Amino acid sequence: MAKKGNIVKKIILLVLVGVFTFGGYWAYKNVFKSNVHLDGKKFTYIYIKTGATMEDLLDEMYSQNIIDDHKSFEWTAKEMDLPENIIPGKYRINANMSNRSIVKMIKNGKQEKVKLFLNSQVRTKEEFINYIAGKLEIEEEELEEFCSNENILQEQYGLNSENFMALIVPETYEVNWATHIDELFKLLKASYDKVWTKEKLTKAKTIGYTVPEVMTIASIVQSESAIKTEQQKIAGVYINRLKQDMKLQADPTIVFANGNFDVQRVLSADKEIDSPYNTYRYKGLPPGPICLVNPSTIDAVLNYTKHNYTYFCAKPDFSGYSNFTNDYKVHMKNASAYQAALNQKGIKR
Repeated sequence: MAKKGNIVKKIILLVLVGVFTFGGYWAYKNVFKSNVHLDGKKFTYIYIKTGATMEDLLDEMYSQNIIDDHKSFEWTAKEMDLPENIIPGKYRINANMSNRSIVKMIKNGKQEKVKLFLNSQVRTKEEFINYIAGKLEIEEEELEEFCSNENILQEQYGLNSENFMALIVPETYEVNWATHIDELFKLLKASYDKVWTKEKLTKAKTIGYTVPEVMTIASIVQSESAIKTEQQKIAGVYINRLKQDMKLQADPTIVFANGNFDVQRVLSADKEIDSPYNTYRYKGLPPGPICLVNPSTIDAVLNYTKHNYTYFCAKPDFSGYSNFTNDYKVHMKNASAYQAALNQKGIKR
């Protein structure tokens, strides 16, 4: 009887070992084994929209043929409560990922950050909207509506739909793909507040201009030169012209008004455009900045060089420096020399 009992125990033990072995293999296959199919690629991305359901997530992954075994992934997702814990965003799927690692990543919101490269090449509201909508979940229409909402822009930022680009400090921003529009603008405002310290706000008031006006002047100055000492002198010219009720006659504003940012030479015909940004036609500052402004240029304007010059023209040696004068006849000679230098280099446009 003892022998028989031992045999039964051994059989039960073997069965249990078999069950656990099979169970372990099943768990390994369904939960821990790689279940990603990328056709030789090292990784790919999936985008989970705000409010996405489990069905939406599965459609996103299956449409790209990312998952080998659909049933095991769906079982793992259900067991790990993914349907109730889907966090929207951009996720990187690596070639060796298991069901468990994918589910855990999405549940914990371990998503890829999106880098927004906002620099002086972003000039218009339309360019800003198109760029952001192409990078984030935010729709163009939603962003257009926000950037045109005079009440929000005035109450929250002291700006309007014409000059709201003054809010954007040129730098690289890292955000989640599913960032809400309010979160995006809070981030932009945080960088803006770091630049516009109490000292700078006081300085702007001292020289007699609002922050948007300083930013508009700075955008023109920055478009004229990248050399700080030149920027300070150029800012002085424009401020002198404003004080004397002269037209700014700034070529960069003509380029902006025409929307052709590749030109190296402004022609007389360009100055005929009827635009509030045409400072050859209209006195005063244009409605808003013509590019995103670097903090160093803001400093150059706030600390502009005080002089009596009302004209300047780039030197014909293309050094980046300019000739300054308050004599119109001298200015025209300087302009003729520069035009001749452009002709010699074959720069027609």
